[in-house]
Amino acid sequence: MPVNLPNIITIGRLFLVPFVVAMITRENWQLAFFAFVLAGISDAVDGFIARRFDMRSELGAYLDPLADKALLVSIYVTLAIVGVMPGWLAIVVVSRDMMIMGAVVLSWLLDNPVEINPSRLSKINTAAQIGLAGLVLGAHAFAIEDVVLRWELLVTVAALTTASAAAYLGQWLRHMTS
Repeated sequence: MPVNLPNIITIGRLFLVPFVVAMITRENWQLAFFAFVLAGISDAVDGFIARRFDMRSELGAYLDPLADKALLVSIYVTLAIVGVMPGWLAIVVVSRDMMIMGAVVLSWLLDNPVEINPSRLSKINTAAQIGLAGLVLGAHAFAIEDVVLRWELLVTVAALTTASAAAYLGQWLRHMTS
């Protein structure tokens, strides 16, 4: 399985994860924000190249969501640890992803593999999670006060994350019982 340009870009995004985490823990908000933006741009670029030049691969199908989740989960956990995001929200985000990964692994172990395809709700949830993470990082990077952790934004992301988890669980249960 050859490694192509989109996969190399995705692997680069994986390497950004510890850098973003380190910048957040050092409260170097501007570098954390710009690395997060770079990761977002790289996600769009690798997807565009893969589709436009027919460079899709099985490796990329696994690496791309892994890189996205690694970045988001790491950012949410780190922001909670440094005290700029509520811990309960990081727990909701991490729990959803752990539940999905656990369900996929369990289905493989039971010799009934399930294919997880992102739903519209899942895509909206991911966009909301990215938006909130970017807002928090940007607000700290540019010293924007009183915008970041509005209760409505936190509850919206938590509700979307919970609804997405429930939808995946329902999909998985239907698959496992059919």
